Amino acid sequence: MKIYLEEVESTNQYIRELCQKQEELEEGSLVWCRKQTKGRGQVGNSWESEEDKNLTFSFILYPEFIHINEQFIISELIAISILEELNNIASEFSIKWPNDIYWKNKKIAGILIENDLIGAQIKQTIIGVGLNVNQTQFVSNAPNPVSLKQITGKNFILEELLDSIMSTIYSKYLQLISDGNEDIHKLYMNNLYRKDNFYTYRDKNGLFEAKIISVEPSGHLILLDSDQKKRTYAFKEIEYILQ
Repeated sequence: MKIYLEEVESTNQYIRELCQKQEELEEGSLVWCRKQTKGRGQVGNSWESEEDKNLTFSFILYPEFIHINEQFIISELIAISILEELNNIASEFSIKWPNDIYWKNKKIAGILIENDLIGAQIKQTIIGVGLNVNQTQFVSNAPNPVSLKQITGKNFILEELLDSIMSTIYSKYLQLISDGNEDIHKLYMNNLYRKDNFYTYRDKNGLFEAKIISVEPSGHLILLDSDQKKRTYAFKEIEYILQ
């Protein structure tokens, strides 16, 4: 099922409300819109999107085969899928932990994953994506947005781009079901933003230099600081210092 809306507060919330009205939506059911008025990012952040210029969409999966301790693989899969589609258009894209898509040092896409759990398994996952496509002026206080139009100078047909992204996501989801998560995690790590050298970060104790060592199946980021000490962080416990 694919639903197009002229305007909605949040595509993630719209999917959730559909779930409450029906026993179960078909897996892969998708909602996208021309204008999203209250788009959300990770941990309460907002998402700016000029109407009819960008892709804002949400869809639902039922990855009941994934244990809650390994739920971050869903974020990795979505990020890798979007990255691969963007790499067909331009170069120098990467994934900023946990799941933002960057072009050089600028953010082009954000992903919101909302897992509903039953015991140790995932009952359902609602995935929201915001991708800057044809917007050229950003007015919010987001520090570093960029769009495909700004990168390439070209306009893109939104629904065609959406269909390409979703085709890649479905393909990799089927791969995850049949082959497991090893290849997807490897691709995620290989395409991680700032993965090779020491950079400046900030945590609750201040600034420090560190290098990314790994990302755990739970989604925790593992860094090695300049004193050769390992540090572990959950979402929002650490800030990248962008220069």
